[in-house]
Amino acid sequence: MTQKARKILVTSALPYANGPIHIGHMVEYIQTDIWVRFQKMRGNQCIYVCADDAHGTPIMLRARKEGIEPEALIARVAKEHKADFADFNVGFDNYHSTHSDENRHYASLIYQRNKDQGNISNRTITQAFDPVEEMFLPDRFIKGECPKCGAQDQYGDNCEVCGASYSPNELKNPVSAVSGATPVDRDSEHYFFKLGNFEAMLKEWTRGGHLQDEVANKLGEWFEAGLHEWDISRDAPYFGFEIPDHPGKFFYVWLDAPIGYMASFKNLCDRTADLAFDDFWGRDSSAELYHFIGKDIIYFHALFWPAMLHGADFRTPTAVFSHGFLTVDGQKMSKSRGTFIKARTYLDSLNPEYLRYYFAAKLSSGIEDIDLNLEDFQARVNSDLVGKVVNIASRCAGFIKKRFDGKLADQLDNEALFETFVTGGNHIAECYENREFSKAVREIMALADKANQYIDEKKPWIIAKEENREQELHAVCTMGLNLFRLLIGFLRPILPATAEKSEAFLQVPPLAWQDLDRPLLDHAIAAFKPLMTRIETSQIEAIVAASKEDLEQQGSTTTISDGPLAKDPISETIEYPDFAKVDLRIVKILKAQHVEGAEKLLQLTLDLDGETRNVFAGIKSAYDPEELEGKLTVMVANLAPRKMRFGVSEGMVLAAGPGGKDLYILTPDSGAEPGMRVK
Repeated sequence: MTQKARKILVTSALPYANGPIHIGHMVEYIQTDIWVRFQKMRGNQCIYVCADDAHGTPIMLRARKEGIEPEALIARVAKEHKADFADFNVGFDNYHSTHSDENRHYASLIYQRNKDQGNISNRTITQAFDPVEEMFLPDRFIKGECPKCGAQDQYGDNCEVCGASYSPNELKNPVSAVSGATPVDRDSEHYFFKLGNFEAMLKEWTRGGHLQDEVANKLGEWFEAGLHEWDISRDAPYFGFEIPDHPGKFFYVWLDAPIGYMASFKNLCDRTADLAFDDFWGRDSSAELYHFIGKDIIYFHALFWPAMLHGADFRTPTAVFSHGFLTVDGQKMSKSRGTFIKARTYLDSLNPEYLRYYFAAKLSSGIEDIDLNLEDFQARVNSDLVGKVVNIASRCAGFIKKRFDGKLADQLDNEALFETFVTGGNHIAECYENREFSKAVREIMALADKANQYIDEKKPWIIAKEENREQELHAVCTMGLNLFRLLIGFLRPILPATAEKSEAFLQVPPLAWQDLDRPLLDHAIAAFKPLMTRIETSQIEAIVAASKEDLEQQGSTTTISDGPLAKDPISETIEYPDFAKVDLRIVKILKAQHVEGAEKLLQLTLDLDGETRNVFAGIKSAYDPEELEGKLTVMVANLAPRKMRFGVSEGMVLAAGPGGKDLYILTPDSGAEPGMRVK
């Protein structure tokens, strides 16, 4: 019995339109694309839409800096983004922009419907104003101490350390990230979304199987803290949509960004005869709706977004799937180490499907970070894809072409082995469906090992040299190519371009999942051409070197964030008075010890001229606690205490180096004493 095709709409978080795509971003788009391609292979109607997130102050300021209009900037970046995604074989059904007529329409509609339902309020607030730039400061252009946990250098809307969400006026010791000036208070009328009106609905929705368990548990903490009203307006100057009937007031970018999912789909519907918007977004829609996002933007997608939709009489998502960030060689992507790799820099040297495969081999349904270990990346691709999968075809195809006029035999040599592969495909399909891609890859490679074992045991190269074994050679090579076809079919969601080349070689239409259980017999194939080549160390070295060159050419540092919708400003230079505020003091390490449950931290007890300070330092990878005790080092003595999971850290010790074992605390020359100021 044929299963009825599902109707599915899928989105990824919208990349921000003021900078290039990097490989950290690609984790999400590759993950989403693999899932979508699998659904299409299963015969489901699965539509994948996305868009550039094109509004906000960062774009306005960057365009001003470049001397162009914001529209010119976002058009240029959109072209670059589309090229990067296309070359990574990310198959969007539509890629649009939040700066569009469709998005203006739905942003205004959702706002008005919620306003009519009593979910919007307005009041005058005191807001941070940059006296140098003469502009109100958006949340992420104010930095200071988190009002919840005391973490330093946090943005004005949410804390990256404890995950708290708050208003900019709650931030402690704020500074403008635009000019460096201390903001002054100015009154301004703002508009708010009453999130608290949806508390009962959201509690039910977040515990209704729409989120991963760990995400739902985290949201439970936020419910306990209370749901606050959400400021959805911003003052001019601002690049975005003006709020209807409120001149000089604009929708906050986070209001219209997720609405961009709807806008992109509407844009596709208007160009596609058999697609109806309400079939997927109407309150009574039976279609499935899934969002793939980074774990840093859960709050917006799992609370504000379903509440906004519900209040405007639209359906809510079937599920929101969150994922972790990408590290490279065990550390955060670094420009100085050449591991902050742009998508285009990677594409200039390597096949995109290598990275698609490696990410798939690491991805699960959870929100854990994944690591791109460059050495393991090279070894795994060369071993799995080139050495195992592609090698099967290359070992069998030549015999079929030369000895049998390019035509496969009319029966299999080992039907039981073929059925083992078909049965294994059922579990592989379950893994794909549940986003357990790493498990799917393990299953596929286990089958690849069986296929190679079969060929090694049969030794077609030996059979070919012996008389009266033509029929056996034909059957063995036909069997090998049928196992190859199954493996390529199972890998098709991950390796679409390689699958297309394989289909051309096998002279078959695009492989569908339901057709894989039927062997390819008495069928003509084309001449085999190499499908993949090995990764050479020089290629990886070229990528790392090019990424370092990018840093040298830029001459400035950009704040790095892995979240696709992050809107980080450029880190500006600071003035001497700002630096002079830092009080550096010589301290003696009285005691150093491991911190239970912490992978990177050591707990240091420091003597600051008779005063004892407790500091947690991320130097565990480089030092044993015993060798630190009694040493002098340098600390930032006037850093506000920071509440951490393991206790309160009362300062910061200084260290230098690329990281890992190559990390060195600063040690003063002889003659220094605890309490001395470093000048």
